[in-house]
Amino acid sequence: MADLDVLDELNVQFGLVSPNIRIGLSQDELFMAAVTNDRGRTSLDGRDDAPKAFATKLGVDGPLMYYSDPTCTGRPTQDTFAVARPGTEDTVWWKKGFAKFDAQKFDALLPRVIEHLNERAATLYVTDVFCGWDPEFTEPYRFVGEYASHAYFCNIMFPKDVREDIDRLNDGWTIINVPSFRADPERDGTNSDRGVIMDIENRVALVIGRADYCGVNKKTMFTVMNYVLPAKGQLSMHCSANVGDNDDSAILFGLSGTGKTTLSADPNRLLIGDDEHVWSESSVSNFEDGCYAKLIDLDKNNEPVIAAALSMKGTLIENVPPVAGKDLADTDPQELDLSDGSFTENTRFAYPLTCNPSVAEGAKGPHPKTIVLLTADAFGVLPPVSILDADEVIYHFVMGFTSKLAGTEVGVTEPQAVFSACFGDPFMSQKPPVYAKLLVDRMNTHKTRCILLNTGWSGGGYGAGERMSLGVTRTLLDAALRGDLDDVETAEQEQLGLKIPVAVEGVDSSILNPRNTWSDPAAYDEAAATLKGLFQDKFETSGYAELGITPKM
Repeated sequence: MADLDVLDELNVQFGLVSPNIRIGLSQDELFMAAVTNDRGRTSLDGRDDAPKAFATKLGVDGPLMYYSDPTCTGRPTQDTFAVARPGTEDTVWWKKGFAKFDAQKFDALLPRVIEHLNERAATLYVTDVFCGWDPEFTEPYRFVGEYASHAYFCNIMFPKDVREDIDRLNDGWTIINVPSFRADPERDGTNSDRGVIMDIENRVALVIGRADYCGVNKKTMFTVMNYVLPAKGQLSMHCSANVGDNDDSAILFGLSGTGKTTLSADPNRLLIGDDEHVWSESSVSNFEDGCYAKLIDLDKNNEPVIAAALSMKGTLIENVPPVAGKDLADTDPQELDLSDGSFTENTRFAYPLTCNPSVAEGAKGPHPKTIVLLTADAFGVLPPVSILDADEVIYHFVMGFTSKLAGTEVGVTEPQAVFSACFGDPFMSQKPPVYAKLLVDRMNTHKTRCILLNTGWSGGGYGAGERMSLGVTRTLLDAALRGDLDDVETAEQEQLGLKIPVAVEGVDSSILNPRNTWSDPAAYDEAAATLKGLFQDKFETSGYAELGITPKM
């Protein structure tokens, strides 16, 4: 009866009449359906009917192995759009990677995709989940797609049964994921034969063509939440969060490589989540019920939780190549070579939040007492810790600075500055000041402190200095969490105007001002001037002054 009810709803909403709707399948059933039925290309010269999903030696009691199209091993940013409609056009933050999609084109494309599914009498896997653990602000999310692997992934990553969902038909969000449909750019208005298109006004997202990376189903909904929640006065955030014994929640913003996941996984604190959260009027809570970790070069000794979860039931390993000369069916997950990036450097692992040994009840915590903005400065210029006032919080939050190391990408021979607004630029669907104002308003209301914590280089830039030790970083973070930096004696770091502590217990005071760590202070001054110039250029080209943000460098 449940299948019939959902089919009726999909008929009313979208005109789906012929497909075989599979809803309410258990993870075991989805696992077997994925291995049996999911078909598509997994190599550039491969067949479109090749198997996409596989079991390991552990079978259904271990991870599902999934392989995306080789042209889509990460989010297809050039093919990601939002529909430009009058009700949202002025408030959406249009940018590269989140471009306008013509409403008339979309209103013709969606029925064309539905007709395609009806003609094929396609099997569609449907799962009803929620985005968010807070019952007051959670959004019903229905996945409808051709791959059982994607439904399996959504069941890992999103919470279920958060509240009654009698509003799902009228107020819920639906992702229709159809890899078998190839767009015609001239006819459909896409950039290629694939597309990820969000219609915010009508609460639907369309994923078509070779866009079958699992993360599309997660980040599309995150982008939606980043529009919906700020419109309700709630702060959505790309961050990790944890809470201590004294109900002292902390939020850690940071881009890849800054230590966000490592620092939030503190044995003395409970994990709220590692990636997506809302700071509402009542608490901080996770959007998700799972983690989606990078696997490339994973050190199992340093990441024992992920290492153990690789062999657990109800998980999904994405795009890790098979062991040479061995069938996956005969492979123990622990035998996989996690350094093998031959398919992609963006190998991934989805696993339930419960795989972590210490998770906060309900994946939420009280209002945070500490905000941490993480950066990994490979230029060796920023102090290891800086104490920020309200204007500085806004500035550094919208700048979202870190650096890319030489050797991490082809052609990168020197450290490069990376700026990502609100530490999540691609997913921020409203304009940066919206999030920054909400952040500072929340901090002022709850008397929340903020530090800028640099996990990068000291004594020189990459290749000359040394990486800040994790021990020093944790000591500085712990001091901030305890409130030890609230009334500490400070000095101004002259070149950058940042306020730094003169002394922190357990840390060599000589490293707190980075200029003191360089053997050639004049060389430091030159590097600081260069980095300051990069900040200023980015601020100007982003038009942040016109948006009412005060420059602080």
